[in-house]
Amino acid sequence: MEKDRFMIAPDGVDPNDVPKRTLYTGAQIPAIGLGTFGSDRYSGEEIAKAVKGAISVGYRHIDCASVYGNEHFIGEILEEVMNAGIKREELWITSKLWNDMHGKGDVLLSCAKSLKDLKLDYLDLYLVHWPFRNYHAPGVGPDSRDPNAKPYNHEEYMETWYQMERLVEAGLVRHIGTSNMTIPKMELLLRDARIKPACNEMELHPHFQQPEFFKYLVERDIVPIGFCPLGSPGRPERDRTPTDTVVMEDPIIVKIANRLNVHPAEVCIKWAVQRGQIPIPFSVKRHQYLGNIKAVVGEPLTEEEMKEIESIDKNCRLIKGQVFLWEGAKGWEDLWDMDGKIAGFNK
Repeated sequence: MEKDRFMIAPDGVDPNDVPKRTLYTGAQIPAIGLGTFGSDRYSGEEIAKAVKGAISVGYRHIDCASVYGNEHFIGEILEEVMNAGIKREELWITSKLWNDMHGKGDVLLSCAKSLKDLKLDYLDLYLVHWPFRNYHAPGVGPDSRDPNAKPYNHEEYMETWYQMERLVEAGLVRHIGTSNMTIPKMELLLRDARIKPACNEMELHPHFQQPEFFKYLVERDIVPIGFCPLGSPGRPERDRTPTDTVVMEDPIIVKIANRLNVHPAEVCIKWAVQRGQIPIPFSVKRHQYLGNIKAVVGEPLTEEEMKEIESIDKNCRLIKGQVFLWEGAKGWEDLWDMDGKIAGFNK
């Protein structure tokens, strides 16, 4: 059966109307992206179809990662939309280095594989997915542990970062950045890096606003990119705990959604963009990803509503990262330097 040709959707959003964030290099990144982590629930083909649909309704920022296992499917779509007239420079494509590719020479190999799979000559942004070499296989349960896992090692991280810097110098990557970091780890990186991160990807939603880290990044001209902007209702079971809250059922979010006559998800997206972070919501459903991008260009939240949402922060981290813990770690909190110190690491 012949596949549908790519076409710009008449009910979409003009990409020029989508706000942009300016990086310290002067480059501009669209203020909303489409996340592509759905490999626990959706096939690569389904996610690639969503990427195609999202680009047709106005998305130009696609957030990918090698570990998602779907970049080769997404690459077919990127090739198709560019052949249909979308210019490469109109797109912002991010990918990420997975934990098992931090070693000497591995960073270039991983980047080259992502470029080949995505059918691109360069990436706009390449992130270190986690600041550990601790590995877990796809689809593992919450009690799975890497027997070789160990605490953060700054010397090892900088070996990885220097390889990231060389990708920029080689023209394979326009910007590099971090993900799942903390202030203590970022302090060390900024002290030692030649090329500082342009962005930091982190969990951000109304129930987990990370105000201290958010302020820290903005003050240093590092743009926060927020994953789980809707509270990740479809996250894997390994990332669920009994104390988790449900963002889109919060009475304040529901009240604002009723005023605007929109889905609560769209309130979360509006809040994120108006606050200054870049949300990267994931959906394979057209009405959802269309609603999310329309939220960015629609009626804004009032100043009072922004303050109301600021007041419902519950410090509820949903993606805790238990599978990356090492022997002797007290709990998932050790991954996040909760007391301001890097667990298990001596400077």
